[in-house]
Amino acid sequence: MQYVTLGKTGLKVSKVGLGGIPIQKSNPDEVKNLFHLLADKGVNYVDTARGYTVSEELIGQALESMRDKFVIATKSMSRTKEAMEKDIEISLHNLRTDYIDLYQVHNPSMENLDQVLAEGGALEALLEAKKAGKIGHLGLTAHSLQVFERALSLDWVETIMFPYNIVESQGEELMRKCTEANVAFIDMKPLAGGAIEDATLALRYICSNPDVTIVIPGMYSLDEVEQNLAAAEDKTPLSPEENEKIEQIRKELGTNFCRRCNYCQPCTAGINISGVFLFAGYLQRYDLGNWGYDRYQSLPVKADECIECGVCETRCPYHLPIRDMLKKCVKDFAEFKKTVKK
Repeated sequence: MQYVTLGKTGLKVSKVGLGGIPIQKSNPDEVKNLFHLLADKGVNYVDTARGYTVSEELIGQALESMRDKFVIATKSMSRTKEAMEKDIEISLHNLRTDYIDLYQVHNPSMENLDQVLAEGGALEALLEAKKAGKIGHLGLTAHSLQVFERALSLDWVETIMFPYNIVESQGEELMRKCTEANVAFIDMKPLAGGAIEDATLALRYICSNPDVTIVIPGMYSLDEVEQNLAAAEDKTPLSPEENEKIEQIRKELGTNFCRRCNYCQPCTAGINISGVFLFAGYLQRYDLGNWGYDRYQSLPVKADECIECGVCETRCPYHLPIRDMLKKCVKDFAEFKKTVKK
């Protein structure tokens, strides 16, 4: 296993970590077996979140007897001091530990980030928890390039998590700036939310970029661990055949894949377009239907409120058929509600 330094934190972590989203669909015994394999293979980094339903709890149960073998990262979408204080305590309880190595501000918008930084904001709670020894280091996760760039200007941000994969390269310039600033770049969505089926090729592509500090594919089966680690440990240069396949994947997904750049916004009807596609992805590709459906229901404006003005499509740099894609999301969520949702 290759180990790297997680930027300013100084933590020594495995090049490949565990993304904790799929843990939600597992069970305590399976998760314990998974973590024993991870430990045996030298994987020592695990990422979860308050928003991943039971993920923290299942991980906490699995790690109870081997806490010292893992670097634990979690995150919260709380924006106020009071709410963040509560979430930190819940995370500590769920993870069955008295300290969390890395606590991250989870996917704030620019406006959310203003609230986090303001008096009475979440940052105050995080800094107090760090001072008290409950948190070791602080980071931020984002899907927005604007937020990514702004995070690089914040001296308390030691790590930044952002999507990067074969079809999402919009962050590459800022990734290089992370390297220059010694801010760890944590790569999420290495398989583009499950849209990229060839996990081996996807991870080989990602690990060939020196600006990626660590990659955290979502894993919940032993076979996935074996396959992903083998791919990441293969240091041979990408072959012409692999590069050709990469271009083919880009070509295929480029016509119908949302990269969440948000150039299509603002929507005339107020729809969070990339949010709809993100939550639909959990339903369509991640086999996390209930979770994706519940998050979709939390959106104040649903996809079926599209007025089909088409303005979003004129802004999309990838020329996506956004209106048709929204219609498919409406259909898929309705079908899920009718046949599966209890």
